[in-house]
Amino acid sequence: MKSLTIFLAASTCLLAASPPRDTAKTGMDPDRLAKIPVRMKSFVDKGTIAGSVTLVSRHGVISSLEAVGFTDLDHKKPMRTDAIFQIHSMTKPVTATGIMLLMEEGKLALSDPVEKHLTAFKGQMLIDSKEENKIVLKKPSRPITIRDLLTHGSGLLSGGLGNATAGQAAARGASDTLATYIPKLGAVALDFQPGTLWRYSGLAGFDVLSRVVEIASGKAYDQFLRERLFDPLGMKDTGFALTTAIQPRLVTLYRRGQNGLERVPDQSGLSSATYFSGAGGMVSTAEDYAQFGTMLVNGGELNGRRYLSPRTIELMASNHTGEMAGGQMGMSPKGIGFGLGVQVVEDPVAADRRVSKGAWGWAGAYGTNVHIEPAADMVQIVLMQTSTPALQRDFENAVAQAIIK
Repeated sequence: MKSLTIFLAASTCLLAASPPRDTAKTGMDPDRLAKIPVRMKSFVDKGTIAGSVTLVSRHGVISSLEAVGFTDLDHKKPMRTDAIFQIHSMTKPVTATGIMLLMEEGKLALSDPVEKHLTAFKGQMLIDSKEENKIVLKKPSRPITIRDLLTHGSGLLSGGLGNATAGQAAARGASDTLATYIPKLGAVALDFQPGTLWRYSGLAGFDVLSRVVEIASGKAYDQFLRERLFDPLGMKDTGFALTTAIQPRLVTLYRRGQNGLERVPDQSGLSSATYFSGAGGMVSTAEDYAQFGTMLVNGGELNGRRYLSPRTIELMASNHTGEMAGGQMGMSPKGIGFGLGVQVVEDPVAADRRVSKGAWGWAGAYGTNVHIEPAADMVQIVLMQTSTPALQRDFENAVAQAIIK
């Protein structure tokens, strides 16, 4: 399979214009928007983060695009607004969208058992109990479905005994592709009865969905996304491979140590030229992802081209899990639900969030985050190299107080 080239040759399909930049047309106060980089810089000055890129787009127009701090602390390289980030789990909404594209075409259904598309998942077992260091297995009440994977209700490598007992079935080699690795996961025992709990399947669930896309579409996952989303949306800097061409704009990842921020030893993350992880393998920029987010907040349309129907977007952003997800993965115990690959803020007051009712999105491991707000016709994105929930809350507050009509 051909790897995705991040920097693609210019062609008419790649020249979809970035959203225009204007504050007068967005109902946002420019003086208040100016507080965003001030707040972000305060985190840089305290040594909490190396740098950040923030973007606010409303009514299809970019109101604010700001970069503060550094892409790399050792060389003091200033952060730039077109910096390329490993977005990790912000990849998941893109994968969910890929599934929805195929659902609309009738090539799959959310209720499809995974084994319908991946025969290696037939006969998958469930961990019933652990007795005197012996794992007791039984047949689950039903097979896992595509909906289960999208909503983290599958129990597949979701932090339970399945992880501890998976062994070689969960070990991915350097030369593995989705086609060679994903069938192995059919031998992994599930942690719980499908659909009965919400437990984050951080990697396995959405990588399985990536392979389902390949089978249902007949195309390699990177090719499918490039043809159906990235190229027509003009997402020229989005893909999977950490090529040498992107290195000048690729940010360095950091973790907190005893003496402040420390460079993460292995910068490869999940990005790969051969294994296209729909769980967390993509790289992107703020403006690229804003194109994707604007299409979603527009109900599936952008620049005269329709990608999905408004009903499909509504289905994706609806709460499919009740209150099961609350209190997990940093989510508030109240006011939060989970849709198809995305968190849904059902009650901002109960959730203590400064976003609109019905806002939805997801975050990445190192602090990248997107909120799509249909009620405000707005997309807000923050990209950073070290996860800092307090920064995300400050960003939400700075954005909310800048909306004046």
